[in-house]
Amino acid sequence: MIKMKNVVTILMTAVILFFSQNNQLNAQNMKEEIPEISNFPVGDKLPEMYAKYFIGQAYLAPLTKNKDLNCPIANVTFEPGCRNNWHSHTGGQILVVIGGKGYYQAKGEPARLLLPGDVVEIPANVIHWHGAAPDSWFSHLAIEANPQYNQNTWLEAVDDEQYKKATAASGGKEINLTNAAIKNHEELWPGYESKAAKTDPELIEIFDNWAFDEVISYGNIDTKTRVMMIMGSTIAQGALTEYKMFVNGALNVGVTPVEIKEILYQSVAYVGVAKVIDFINAANEIFTEHGIALPVKGQSTTDRETRFEKGLALQKDIFGDVIDKMYEQSPKNQLHIQKYLSANCFGDYQTRTGLDTKTRELLTFSMLISMGGTESQVKGHILGNVKVGNDKETLLSVTTQLLPYIGYPRTLNALKCLNEVIPE
Repeated sequence: MIKMKNVVTILMTAVILFFSQNNQLNAQNMKEEIPEISNFPVGDKLPEMYAKYFIGQAYLAPLTKNKDLNCPIANVTFEPGCRNNWHSHTGGQILVVIGGKGYYQAKGEPARLLLPGDVVEIPANVIHWHGAAPDSWFSHLAIEANPQYNQNTWLEAVDDEQYKKATAASGGKEINLTNAAIKNHEELWPGYESKAAKTDPELIEIFDNWAFDEVISYGNIDTKTRVMMIMGSTIAQGALTEYKMFVNGALNVGVTPVEIKEILYQSVAYVGVAKVIDFINAANEIFTEHGIALPVKGQSTTDRETRFEKGLALQKDIFGDVIDKMYEQSPKNQLHIQKYLSANCFGDYQTRTGLDTKTRELLTFSMLISMGGTESQVKGHILGNVKVGNDKETLLSVTTQLLPYIGYPRTLNALKCLNEVIPE
């Protein structure tokens, strides 16, 4: 007679085996179930004459039939981890990425991350490989250049060690980033490899998926505006390293040198020159590296005679009658501060061209909520923002985009001010 203990053991073993086998089958099915990552046909599994030059499964769908056009095009789809051998083309090749995430690497060069919309122009006789990321299906159009004499030369396989090194940003650990996070990060810093990805891969995975996917997906501001607001925030916090990153990113998404300088100049009035001077020097160094001539074109619209009058007029345009009350209620021994606000903060800085009033007010809001302890001024500039056309949704969008850089306490303080001034 089999003891009850033995029966339980047998049953548990059977259950474990069942689920283990089932999971293996599910994993296999996941790999074989091809997701719809583009509108192009996937085609059939590679025939053996080509498959032997691939690690993993790939699929081929020829798209052109008219040989007289002399331009063969095919869609090639790779399962996760699949890549072709090192090889070259005597006539060259063009790859157009249409789905998923993959890599291209020329011999002796770092691997290049590939996302939908990317184009790879491969010169004749350049030894290279291309294929899917470890965690993503990948599809590209392969366009054969100079087909009248183009021939492939297949070489050795891209072994696991080579592939791991090429595709992992952290010395062997794959950082699992969403396609959106990768795309948004690449938009700012194409091909940039973070040192932190090697030392702190877990943090990079958490932060980038959150800041460059979840957070960016919220709100109504465009990339250029978001980057400008973050630049203002980093200045307000004294975050020089992050600021330099975003200056380079800003130039990549169309923020002009004049706009970058105007953010700096305006910040002097709110942050103080003691902080800002290091940021000005950093921006100038980056401009020089990019071949941007210094000084950039000046944007002043006032002089010593007109700065007070024009600054006061702009104050009243933005904030209305409250400015007159500030002057009336100010003690005589403090009236000079009010005059400085009109002539210097607004006359010298806010009246400048290069940034419009709407952007400047939004920038001021970004700086104030980033500094902390400025709730009174934040409330005043919320009203100013509304007056120039920045509604609550826009201010909430900016606050959300700054959250990864200013933290939750200052974000929650900003939300409290928003809801007090503009109730839900």
